[in-house]
Amino acid sequence: MSSGPRAAAPRSRDRSTLVTGGLAAAVPLAGLALLLRRPALDLRWEHHPSHFWLVLGAAALSAVVAYGTGVASIRRADARVFLVSLTFLSAAGFLGLHALATPGVLLGHPNAGFVLATPVGVALGAVFAAWSAIPLEGERGVRLIAVAGWVRTALVALMVLWAVASLAELPPLHGDQAPEKASGPLVAMALVAIALYGWAAYRYLALWRTRRGTMPLAVAAAVVLLAEAMVALLFAPNWHLSWWEWHVLMLAAFTLVAWGAQRQWHEERFVGLYLEQTVSGRREMSILFADLQGFTTFSEAHEPQEVTAMLNAYFRVAIPPVVSAHGGDIDRLIGDAIMATFNRRGDQPDHARRAAAAALAMQEATAVVAAQHPGWPRFRAAVNTGEVSVSVLGVGGGRTHTVIGDAVNVASRLEAKAPVGGVAVSAATARLLPNARTEPLGTFELKGKAEPVEAFVLTAL
Repeated sequence: MSSGPRAAAPRSRDRSTLVTGGLAAAVPLAGLALLLRRPALDLRWEHHPSHFWLVLGAAALSAVVAYGTGVASIRRADARVFLVSLTFLSAAGFLGLHALATPGVLLGHPNAGFVLATPVGVALGAVFAAWSAIPLEGERGVRLIAVAGWVRTALVALMVLWAVASLAELPPLHGDQAPEKASGPLVAMALVAIALYGWAAYRYLALWRTRRGTMPLAVAAAVVLLAEAMVALLFAPNWHLSWWEWHVLMLAAFTLVAWGAQRQWHEERFVGLYLEQTVSGRREMSILFADLQGFTTFSEAHEPQEVTAMLNAYFRVAIPPVVSAHGGDIDRLIGDAIMATFNRRGDQPDHARRAAAAALAMQEATAVVAAQHPGWPRFRAAVNTGEVSVSVLGVGGGRTHTVIGDAVNVASRLEAKAPVGGVAVSAATARLLPNARTEPLGTFELKGKAEPVEAFVLTAL
């Protein structure tokens, strides 16, 4: 390992980044302390349009971040990124309610429930941020992703109920005035939220030291800013500069994460936040390969536009049985070839049956298309089951999330042995299909395999 200038440069950049981040976190607190110690400087500025657009902008930006992380979390079955998405979703929803609390927007007078929405939403976000920072590997993360839809729905329902209770002025959200400063339960809630954000920041800094990259550091900085916003909420009187500061801090927090995501290549933007099992985990999966026998000959004899139309006609009917009907994931499309995976998230114990059923359904659907177009090539398909590595490969613009392993190689090579219009399965897959109807296909010497591989033609499940 080099110990010269090249090795020293990254360490120097890391120290510089930490110093800059520390100063960025300290300056707002120093400014708040100055304003509170010198009340004459803490000027009052009550400007309703500025408040509305500042808060609405912060809510919109938080919603964008929540959407991006939410989609990535479900696509990659990553519990940590899912909880990060809930952190920003809770802030977005309750901030939106707070924006509506601006006098003259929705109501002609202040509404206590809408005013209190911000501290509640930011405190709830602290719970999700701290939850995301605990170890979530293994079954714990899998179980959380399995109920992700219900958890998100419950959070949205809570926001709706809060809005209804606020408009109806139900206790304790009744009255047209909110406290000038936090007191009693609000203070306790804010202190707990500050502690949770601090814990999350510490954990994300630790993740950054291990992974480097922009996203862990951006999230760490964002939760620090949200903690500081809670500090300002505790002490700042309404409409004073110190009160405006916490609005700006929240906008800065969401901007940091959005900026960090924008800097990443659009594929796997949030890879820096992924759990280790998402970045490089092992899992038993079933792999489906399919390609068109005779595709090269067909391509040589037809114009590219005709080849493209043929592929789209096939993919239009081949992909839904795999993805929608049987829960598979399209890992990649390469020319005429389809690679699909089952049990990518660890939540499909019946993955072998799903893959086999998807392969049969795909052949049935594409047979209809082939019958309408004599001369078009037909699919061959194969399924193999085994342990694989689920990994993020590459860097920058060449990054992809895929599966690697001997089971993948066997599925790919077995597909070449499958009959046209049929489905080949390995012995490993066949053992997991006790009631399936199969016919022996033979034993094959496959490239790279020391032992021959036994295969069967699957005719029915």
